[in-house]
Amino acid sequence: MSATARLTMPDLAPAFPGPFPSSPHAEQVGAHLEEWLERFPLLAPSGKRRVLCDIVAHGVARTFPTADPDGLRLTADLFLWLTAFDDVHGEEAAAADPAGLVRRIQPCVHQLGGGAAPLGADPFDAALRDLLARLRDRATAEQYLRVAGCLRDVLFGMVWEAHRPAGDGDGDGSGGAGDGSVGFGAGGSGLREYREVRPHTVFARTLLALAEVVLGYELPAADRDTSAVREPEEAVADLAGVLNDLCSYARESAKGAPASLNLVPLLVRAHGGDLSAGYAAAARLAEERAAAARRGIDALAAAGPAPLARHAAALETIAHSYVWHVDHARYRGAGG
Repeated sequence: MSATARLTMPDLAPAFPGPFPSSPHAEQVGAHLEEWLERFPLLAPSGKRRVLCDIVAHGVARTFPTADPDGLRLTADLFLWLTAFDDVHGEEAAAADPAGLVRRIQPCVHQLGGGAAPLGADPFDAALRDLLARLRDRATAEQYLRVAGCLRDVLFGMVWEAHRPAGDGDGDGSGGAGDGSVGFGAGGSGLREYREVRPHTVFARTLLALAEVVLGYELPAADRDTSAVREPEEAVADLAGVLNDLCSYARESAKGAPASLNLVPLLVRAHGGDLSAGYAAAARLAEERAAAARRGIDALAAAGPAPLARHAAALETIAHSYVWHVDHARYRGAGG
């Protein structure tokens, strides 16, 4: 516990100082989530469920503060579905039975590919059917396919995590960038793979795709895969994963929970040192990625025309939401 007490979060104020704008509809979204869970009982009523509904409602209010109420409800329901699915069918349950997770995901992938929900669909399958119908009503065909593809990537990420034990890290543990930097790829294949998958399992890529649906714009095809767009997207997605891992590691360490697949021990295995050093390295990495996101967002906002500026604004508020999350009760351990 004394070692955990020394763990501090990164200083992100230079890049994202706050306070962050928030939608006035957050409380309405929170009430909607409770009603939606009555219709689709993904989680049993509990203090943990209330905390989850609260963080999702207030989180999406900061993710898309200018969105209309329907867009916020769609975002919140989708984020809640993903989080609940991971809580119930991922994590420890998946690690204990990876093949069972694959079987459970199959009907979800079938629906994402355009198929019908199975007969006698359980709450997760029924809720996904509801979500996809609402998404289809709001999105263009291309937007729908992008979001559906991101959801498949999230589910794949859960399968990947279930097949990677917590101690399965980075080759022989030697590695290191050689120049004293925290650089991700140099520490071995485990760390490199983890960095590639993590932005999907933290749902950042899904939010990036959903932004265009919820906020009513579409990037021109010629701009979508340019470095001006891709680099700030990657920085924001990386930042989301690093922050989530720092919060999760501190919480799990304080509770004496077994180590999960997490950036902190992977950095230790790749670059050496103890867990406090790994945590500090991850915190520095968060600051680096926040600074990169800030530079990329500012450049994109100045580039024009309007769709690029709107995408820059969406990247900004998505980053805000992940920075805001770190002080919520879910990550301080209260209520779950």
